[in-house]
Amino acid sequence: MKADRYRFDGSKKCDLSRLPTDSREDGVSREEITEAFEKNLKKLDALQNVFYADRREGIVVVLQALDAAGKDSLIRKVATGLNPQGVHVACFKKPSEEELSHDYLWRINQALPARGEIAIFNRSYYEDVVTAKVHHLKDSYHMAERITRQSEDEFVGKRMKQVKNYESYLYENSYRVVKVFLHVSKQEQKKRFLERIDRKEKNWKFNADDLTDRKLFDTFMKAFEDTIDQTATKESPWYAIPADDKWYTRYLLSEILIDVIEKTKPEYPELPGDQRERLQTCREELVAENGGRGPAPKNKSDKKEEKDKNKNKKKKD
Repeated sequence: MKADRYRFDGSKKCDLSRLPTDSREDGVSREEITEAFEKNLKKLDALQNVFYADRREGIVVVLQALDAAGKDSLIRKVATGLNPQGVHVACFKKPSEEELSHDYLWRINQALPARGEIAIFNRSYYEDVVTAKVHHLKDSYHMAERITRQSEDEFVGKRMKQVKNYESYLYENSYRVVKVFLHVSKQEQKKRFLERIDRKEKNWKFNADDLTDRKLFDTFMKAFEDTIDQTATKESPWYAIPADDKWYTRYLLSEILIDVIEKTKPEYPELPGDQRERLQTCREELVAENGGRGPAPKNKSDKKEEKDKNKNKKKKD
């Protein structure tokens, strides 16, 4: 899997400055990857069908990135290979007043999927680690003095341990968490910001406050490196994938999704003996309809549909 190069599971350090933000170093062509991505979507569809029926595990996909890295479009494109019935997207923006009155994992717990389902988190509890660190938010929280009197490093360090333990807790309760950082270059971010300003249909995406975070680009990179190093485990790995070429990012995420679903080893559930016997009884009842002369007669709409199919087949021949 090409995404293995970008995988961090605690066995090596993350240095974002040495990782590519585009596809060039991997020596791939857009045509080749686009074709592979379409095949992956079909594979995802088949895998998710079994995963949904199996219902032994749940999957949480965490997407983290700086602004304009392409999270929304990535979710939209890759989710086309998933059945909406078994997947949902949770977008974690700036906490509301109610959310701030609870612990920072409170809103996360409410968005966890049922086993057999997949949740995609557009941002996550890692905002309460990375953003809190970069913007020095500790002193703005309304908490007991025993919390606020901690040093910033101590406060953030404890949160790192908390999210790592939280992911371990989820794994021990039959969930898998896979975390993806969209590694966009500062140059590409600038290009996308200008596009949002220059194109009227994209104006709504631009927020002047985004430029404040852009000035802290390198600080955010260092914060994400530290976070990846301190929270990556074999059970809940990080992937820091290139995000400058959206077509390549989509492909890599589809590879990651296929990998994590396959690791659950999903199987269609086998019915107990009494239910299998009941199925056979139901089958016999259906076959016996119409005096056992085969399937029930087709109605007019079925006949018309079959006739149209035969016409189309003859044209192709």
